[in-house]
Amino acid sequence: MQNLINVLKDLLHELIIFFRIEGLLAIIHEGNWRAFKTIDGIFTVLAPLAPIIIIAEIFLLFTTHQFKKKTYKIPFIIIIINRVLEKVLKLSITIFFITLFKNHALFNIGLKWYYIPLGYLIYELNSFIRHYAAHKIRLLWCSHAVHHSPTELSASVTLTTAYLENIYTDIFAASFCTLMGLSPSLFFFVMILDSIWGAFVHVSEKTLKNGRLGFLEKLILTPSHHRVHHASNDLYMDTNFCSIINLWDRLFGTYQEEKEEEPVKYGITRPMDANNFWDVYFGEYVALWQDVKNAKGINKIKYIIMPPGWHPNGTQQTAKTLRKKALSQH
Repeated sequence: MQNLINVLKDLLHELIIFFRIEGLLAIIHEGNWRAFKTIDGIFTVLAPLAPIIIIAEIFLLFTTHQFKKKTYKIPFIIIIINRVLEKVLKLSITIFFITLFKNHALFNIGLKWYYIPLGYLIYELNSFIRHYAAHKIRLLWCSHAVHHSPTELSASVTLTTAYLENIYTDIFAASFCTLMGLSPSLFFFVMILDSIWGAFVHVSEKTLKNGRLGFLEKLILTPSHHRVHHASNDLYMDTNFCSIINLWDRLFGTYQEEKEEEPVKYGITRPMDANNFWDVYFGEYVALWQDVKNAKGINKIKYIIMPPGWHPNGTQQTAKTLRKKALSQH
């Protein structure tokens, strides 16, 4: 009986972690209602919104009889695996690198309302650089491909990421943003905003059919834009790297609108079983290993650092090559 109670306690704890309500429950337990007027209190209220979007979408699809178990099977397996790894490794990467670099910041950008847009643009630049590199360096793509593997989008895909990628993403984000002057409070605030919007832009076409948001299309990244990012169509590959504000995509020429005549095809270009955890999580590493093993000389290194689709004989099938050809046909 005691074992069952312990299991139920562990399950409840994991649900609390998933919904990010530890802080909210602590405030309610202590009766410290004034905490909601503080910065930490605002974080506490905002933090659960991303997982709530995921569960709300699942509930909506259930009630409209559009829920497909296979759509969520691999994403939730990956979420559980990542949580287990997190518990075992117990890494506090973000705090460590904020502490490491805070005394070397180029600027001092605190959590003031007028600094929030600037703070987010800096955070978005960090995200753009890291995200762009994940598509252009094959070794990084091996981890990032996990996020692009679903053949149908849903809000849960925002958490469908390789654990290794989570680690180096946190390292880069904390280091870059701290060096650029974001205070820890501002950094965590914009990170929470980013995660909330990240859950929203991944919603399925069954939840939000065309994913467009009217005049906001010109100002921010919408679900339609992010569906383009997840597409394997030649025209759409390696575009729309930003999360909310598409300034950096427009500035660096990676912005692409969804076209009615070019329906989005989700997934990756490598033949893959999207319902097989091992293929989704490790398949790209296996493919890279095969290329490295069969290559000669410097080409072994090039396979690791060049973009996916690179080949030493010049028959390139990189996203850049394929997209350039597709653009010439439109």
